[in-house]
Amino acid sequence: MRKKEIEELCRMTVEEFRAAEKLPLVIVLDNVRSLHNVGSVFRTADAFCLERVCLCGITACPPSAEIHKTALGAEDTVEWKYYADTMDAVRELHDAGYTVLAVEQVEGSLKLGEFQAEPGERYALILGNEVKGVRQDVVDACDQALEIPQYGMKHSLNVSVTAGIVMWEVSQAMRQKSLAEEVFSKLSKNLSLK
Repeated sequence: MRKKEIEELCRMTVEEFRAAEKLPLVIVLDNVRSLHNVGSVFRTADAFCLERVCLCGITACPPSAEIHKTALGAEDTVEWKYYADTMDAVRELHDAGYTVLAVEQVEGSLKLGEFQAEPGERYALILGNEVKGVRQDVVDACDQALEIPQYGMKHSLNVSVTAGIVMWEVSQAMRQKSLAEEVFSKLSKNLSLK
């Protein structure tokens, strides 16, 4: 196997990325302290072509050398917005028709592998502080909670690792549902033409 050269990866320009259709998935960071974690979330959100990132409370905002160190420029491509209080972001997302999901270990949480995306639905995932997690009042305001099953002694993951796992799983579920709907729509049109 030969590693691909950077030119072979067919990367979009910043302008092409901004103009590209985004997956209707928003990441909300609830009081995340580490600028490196913030940068990592931006970079992963860029990789999956997500709609935007909401930075809340003590979560730092670009421009920042420390965010840039892990974002590698994704802070300039992924749309973002700052909220002094995470509840303001949750209310705005609900008002815009998003299903808001806390990524947290709570009673009645949905295990990540059980998540089923609904066609045409828009989602927001809330990730919490490295020590305290997602605030309880924010959890209470969410439509559901997603939990990553864990089997070892530790019962937590770094927030940027959690973000990567959850963004992958939810974006795949959303893309598969969209693809299935598109195929069904085309089949239905073809059948109705006959």
